[in-house]
Amino acid sequence: MPQLVRHNRGFRLLISASALSNLGDGIALVAFPWLATLMTRDPVLIAATAAAQRLPWLLFTLPVGVWTDRADRRMMIVRTDMLRLVLMLIAMTMALSPAAIGDGAGSVLALAVVTFLFGTAEVVRDNAAQTLLPAVVDAPDLERANGQLMTVEQIAGQFIGPPLAGLLMALAAALPFGANSWAYAASAALIALIALPRHQPSASPEGFLTALSEGLRWLRGNPLILRLAVMLGAINAGFAGGMAVLVLYAQDVLGLPASAYGMLLTFGAIGGVAGGLAAPHVAGRLGMRNSLRVALAGFAISNLTLGLTADPALAAMALATEAASGMLWNVVTISYRQRLIPGTLLGRVNSVYRFLGWGAMPLGALAAGMLVSALTPAWGAGPALHAPYLVAALTSALLILLASRRLQGA
Repeated sequence: MPQLVRHNRGFRLLISASALSNLGDGIALVAFPWLATLMTRDPVLIAATAAAQRLPWLLFTLPVGVWTDRADRRMMIVRTDMLRLVLMLIAMTMALSPAAIGDGAGSVLALAVVTFLFGTAEVVRDNAAQTLLPAVVDAPDLERANGQLMTVEQIAGQFIGPPLAGLLMALAAALPFGANSWAYAASAALIALIALPRHQPSASPEGFLTALSEGLRWLRGNPLILRLAVMLGAINAGFAGGMAVLVLYAQDVLGLPASAYGMLLTFGAIGGVAGGLAAPHVAGRLGMRNSLRVALAGFAISNLTLGLTADPALAAMALATEAASGMLWNVVTISYRQRLIPGTLLGRVNSVYRFLGWGAMPLGALAAGMLVSALTPAWGAGPALHAPYLVAALTSALLILLASRRLQGA
């Protein structure tokens, strides 16, 4: 057991809760899109459920940042986990309804409402959790804590959750959502046990716009973090597009059933686990700038592979490379932000950063679905499903050139 987990009770509870919460996220990663394919085969409608889950990052990230700096971050996590429990029960009810399966647009739109609310809870929980960590561990331990936390999240969310979801989905479409309700309940209970000093919110009683403008001013005064946020937006748009059509890619290009689709995501998660373990050492050896270049190269190679192959083994290797690259990017940039941003501004600055970095995800998801739908009549379903990955590979290649010029001082 790592020393930080052994000796820091708060971190031990936080990492355990994150494991359970991300187990639920990993199950949902398979269960939501697979349930959508049982309702319709329209790539735009299927992508819409993914876009709905990402849309809250565009709509609510900024106000959530102000709220995070004014509220009890621990209780924010508890309440959002309980909300996700309720949403899983609603999704389970939908999966049990014979009228919903094969119903088409009506059922998919209802599912999109559930994924939208699920994504809204995710925005609140993730921002609160990321700003909570510096209150749980000391500043010199942030890289180590982030690496361990993200590794556990990858193991639970990508290594265990997806194949478990595939097995449960093969038994009954409702089972994954029932399992998730237990995972989120246990996560909420563990977070509630964390003992923290009383949170000191932003002292000034300013209104929302004034409070938000403090975060914006701080970010504008730190151009390196601003550039990282914009680059992350481009990366995440491509990632969301690929994930939005991945379930169709797995079915129509790779020819995989539900259980094998879960295993595909698990093999991809191996790279995430390896990346989480290696990221602190890579960052220490290469430095921030070169580490980010390596991550961008990994994004380009993985998406290019997915854009050219129909082989499940190569696809699994590509997903592993993408996950490892994502872990390296996240460990380096999140630790840098947590160390640099003042604690009283952390929620607001993080919210602006995530607005820029994650707000493009629903647009990327919808764009990928529309691209596939537009190309399918002329190219056929298989070649059309390769297109979003080729676009993402080109974007990552351009970002490598941008990083060489614009990440001075990193």
